[in-house]
Amino acid sequence: MDFNTLFRLLLTFNATSLLVIVYLVQRGITFGEFIADPSLPGLKAAISGLSYALYLAVPIVLTGLSLRLSRRLGSDTFQPGQVVSIEHANNSFLPSYLGYFFVALSINSFQTLVFVYLILFIFTYRSQALYFNPLFLLYGYEFYNVSTSSHVTLFLISKESFRTPKEVVIDKVYRINDYTLIDRG
Repeated sequence: MDFNTLFRLLLTFNATSLLVIVYLVQRGITFGEFIADPSLPGLKAAISGLSYALYLAVPIVLTGLSLRLSRRLGSDTFQPGQVVSIEHANNSFLPSYLGYFFVALSINSFQTLVFVYLILFIFTYRSQALYFNPLFLLYGYEFYNVSTSSHVTLFLISKESFRTPKEVVIDKVYRINDYTLIDRG
């Protein structure tokens, strides 16, 4: 398996893992459940609290790792005049992402969670259109839809705040797939 495929699998996991986290929290599933000794209620409560922190930390850390690994992807550039239109895309994906949470809240069994997660994971991976991950926002990234002079629409992930197409001049962007690029600054 090549690096780009592994990288896209990691991005897909990062983008879809919040579904599992919401399910685990909603069901009260923690590592504290493995402590059977009733004489240790304080330890059980502490481990349960740490479980929630760990649930959230794993996708955040893996998102940070994916950002670091993105430098190993193939690169491209945005030359002056190449971008003819730009649209901020942060808010356009919020309804889709909120859908993950509502789906997670309605799942009643672990088997259903696995089934729904696998379908979501496969569709997210196979769509290859873009990799919207709200955890990128925690790292200061913004999302843009840009159209080029060659009539191609691309999804750009960048820390830069672009307002007009002429501002989009980037010496090196990394290509996640044919339609998704990340600017590492």
